[in-house]
Amino acid sequence: MAYDKFTQLKSSAYPLPIENVDTDQIIPARFLKATERKGFGDNLFRDWRYNEDGSPKEDFVLNQDQYTGKILVGGKNFGSGSSREHAAWAVYDFGFRCVISSFFADIFKNNCLNVGVLPVQVSEEFLEQIFQAIKKDPKAELTVDLPSQSVTLPNGKSESFQINGYKKQNMLNGFDDIDYLQNMMPEIEKFAAERPF
Repeated sequence: MAYDKFTQLKSSAYPLPIENVDTDQIIPARFLKATERKGFGDNLFRDWRYNEDGSPKEDFVLNQDQYTGKILVGGKNFGSGSSREHAAWAVYDFGFRCVISSFFADIFKNNCLNVGVLPVQVSEEFLEQIFQAIKKDPKAELTVDLPSQSVTLPNGKSESFQINGYKKQNMLNGFDDIDYLQNMMPEIEKFAAERPF
C-alpha cells in the first residue's frame, strides 16, 4: 500500500518524555483484531489517553489543545516489547508522519518505515533540546529533512540522523516493499525474458 511521499516535514510536535514506551502501551492487545490499517489511531495510547468510562484524561499530551502537529517526540527506547505492526499502524493512523527518540526498538523502527512513518534517532542531548524547545513554545516547529537526513530546531540548531538507503528511497517515493517491486516491473520482465525456461 503506497503512502504519501516524505521529503521535508515542518511541523509542531507532541512531547511524550517517557522512556521504555512499549507496543502494548502504544496499542493495547485487545485492539489487534482488525486486519486493515484503519481505525487504530482512535486507540493510540488508549489506556493512557482515556478513563475506563471512555472520557479523555485531561493530563495526557494527546488530549491537550496546546499541542498539535505530525511529529511525536518520545523518550529513550520507544517501541520496545512485542513485534506487533499494529503499533506503527496506530501512530500513522493518528496522523503522525515522524517519531523522534534517542533510541528505537528495531522491529518497531522497521514497522514504521514500512508504513510511511519516519523514525528519527537523535542523541540524548539533542532530544532534551527538542523537549525544552516544545516546553518553551508548544507551537514550536521542527524541520525534519529526509534528503539531508537532518532535524532542525526553531533556533537553527540541527543534528543528522541515519537511515537505511533502501528505506530512504522508499520514503522519498512513497513506496512500500510491494510498490518498490512493481516500480521495477519493466526491469524484472526484461530479466525474465532474457532467461531460458
